[in-house]
Amino acid sequence: MKIDNEFKNLIPPLQPHELSGLEESIKQDGCRDPICVWGDVLIDGHNRFEICERIGRPYQVKVMTFVDRLDAMAWIIKNQRSRRNLTPDQHGCLAVVEGELMSKITMRDRASKGTPAREAKKSGTLVMDVITKVEPKERTRKESAKAHCVSEWKVQKSKEVKDAKPELFKQVMSGEVKLADAVREVKREAVIEKLENIATKQAKALVGVYDVIVIDPPWAMEKIERDVAPAQVAFDYPTMSEEELANLKIPTAQDCHVWLWTTHKFLPMAFRLLSAWELKYVCCFVWHKNGGFQPFGLPQYNCEFALYAHKGSPKFIDTKAFNTCFQAPRGKHSEKPGEFYDIIRRVTAGRRLDMFNRREIPGFDVWGQEAET
Repeated sequence: MKIDNEFKNLIPPLQPHELSGLEESIKQDGCRDPICVWGDVLIDGHNRFEICERIGRPYQVKVMTFVDRLDAMAWIIKNQRSRRNLTPDQHGCLAVVEGELMSKITMRDRASKGTPAREAKKSGTLVMDVITKVEPKERTRKESAKAHCVSEWKVQKSKEVKDAKPELFKQVMSGEVKLADAVREVKREAVIEKLENIATKQAKALVGVYDVIVIDPPWAMEKIERDVAPAQVAFDYPTMSEEELANLKIPTAQDCHVWLWTTHKFLPMAFRLLSAWELKYVCCFVWHKNGGFQPFGLPQYNCEFALYAHKGSPKFIDTKAFNTCFQAPRGKHSEKPGEFYDIIRRVTAGRRLDMFNRREIPGFDVWGQEAET
């Protein structure tokens, strides 16, 4: 008996515990369901056949008759509809495969009715050439969803995954990957491809705009000179007033992620700046530090904030373990932690800019007088 891998791959595999359960059942009660073949090719009962052959149990064979491989494949898929051990994700994938098969069968049947031959006779084109050009009429998504008892959305998303990443689709169909995770992966790669496209980056470079911007303004901080801790000396970089900062032109692309660093004191001003720059505030990232400045009579300021805002509708490419609160040790004065930039590189793509940065950051262009090379 022959194994046809194209036929076999249409059948979602059993999970290990299901396979062991089937083997125990055959050992105790024998093989109760017949193994179906088309000619000498196995089309249903692959697991039962393998188990029976391996442990030496007899089995019955049922011979099926089909017009061609398309009909055989359609029967195999239809035979999977009633499998209760399959997940809705797997049924969604099966609906997609069955819909494509139905389209091919429709094309075959339409060609066999002679319409292509009549058209060929009129145009003088060979019949075989015309048949290969017949456009298939696909089964509607609604019909496919109803046949497999799943939502139209699930069938639609399964089709999108199959078109974008066939190998990933196979993993969803086998039960290795959840459809939602596959959809996220497809969207992630689409965003990366769009933003990392060399031509797109070059075009944005010409007009000087960025997809991701981190801003750490030189706030107009007053110096506190005293003999008790924490003592302060004059800052070694120029500061800017709120008016000067508000008048800055932030080089955002049409869709742009923006993080604005601020401290407790300048938090209200930071919100005003986002408004002045016409950016939409979304949430606040909190850097929990190991210590910090403590005014007399007040709590220790052992955290800083990075207000996240955006222009347009930028997309994150990864949201797993993407939290608004993170811990990282302090560095030099006003230096932002490398852990923060690690996060931004992981969740975004495209051209990135670090404004007023204190040092060069891999993956970011620099802007500001303080960047250390």
